[in-house]
Amino acid sequence: MKDYATFLVDVVDHFKKQGIFFDYLSPFNEPQWNWDDSGQEGTPALNVELYALIKYLSKELSDRKLSTQIVIAEAGTIGHIAKIMDDDGRDDQARFFFSKDSPFFIGDLPNVENIISAHSYFSVWPIEKQVEYRKMLSEALTNINVDLGYWQSEYCILQKNDEIGSGGGRDLGMSTALYVARIIHHDMILCNAKSWQWWTAISQVDYKDGLIYLDDGSEGLSGKMGSEVERLQFDGEVRDSKLLWTLGNYSRFVRPGMVRIKCELSEQQSIEDGLLVSAYKAKNQIELVYVFTNLSHGEIVIDLGHANQIEAYTTDQNHNLKFLTQSASQVSIPPRSMVTLIDQLQ
Repeated sequence: MKDYATFLVDVVDHFKKQGIFFDYLSPFNEPQWNWDDSGQEGTPALNVELYALIKYLSKELSDRKLSTQIVIAEAGTIGHIAKIMDDDGRDDQARFFFSKDSPFFIGDLPNVENIISAHSYFSVWPIEKQVEYRKMLSEALTNINVDLGYWQSEYCILQKNDEIGSGGGRDLGMSTALYVARIIHHDMILCNAKSWQWWTAISQVDYKDGLIYLDDGSEGLSGKMGSEVERLQFDGEVRDSKLLWTLGNYSRFVRPGMVRIKCELSEQQSIEDGLLVSAYKAKNQIELVYVFTNLSHGEIVIDLGHANQIEAYTTDQNHNLKFLTQSASQVSIPPRSMVTLIDQLQ
């Protein structure tokens, strides 16, 4: 373990000398799964083994005066950081690592970020359970360590559901985009996630795992996919998904350093087919960012309480972050869309 920790820090130090600095180092991935076949890779390990490596890494980074922070634990599900699930020494990780009563507390070690991370797999369907799981996570983290932050550090569609089927078969349209937008919304407002990360940017397989897709263009708007396709080894047709643009409704406008603020609709909406909203404020307090997700098939008009002009960016089946100005007293949220509003405070 000491040799592995030294190797990881050697890599960080090497790139620093090349002018590329890593803010964070995440040394584990889904330690709850065994990863004992020849497919995708992970880091099967017990909590006590992770603890041992974290101590080596922490000391190595500190000794070399590197400010890169260690983040853990990239758990396979949010349940594995929030509670005892299998009682196999690989769950209840928030308590294990960040409770001050735990003999394995790492919060006082150098170069350890006060963050715990997990993946949103297998916790999003049915929708009522999506909410229940996230409320459970929030309560658990608050009870364990009120200062502990949470990152949702990986997600793509795996779980079978009644809205878009499952992960199989790529979908460039709004159905998949809105399905994921609801998950982002709940991770942000129920878990207070400080970071939300999609699994992969570019995909060349027939699966709902990418933001941008590649195929050989042999079938008009689609084509053959996969690394064995000769054209894709050198070129390919690039297809942007609506999921890419709906993520942009968050990531382009909700920037580092912003804080989420309380925001409620005057009428309660269905989380299945209603309107969702969250709001964010910059430190300079001169700008409010609202992110709306309209899951319904009808237009919804909202009133922000004043008549000033605001910026609106709309993503729907026909538009990608389309910009226009609207009156804050009568903002149109089109059917099956995401709209980000920028409200300049006076």
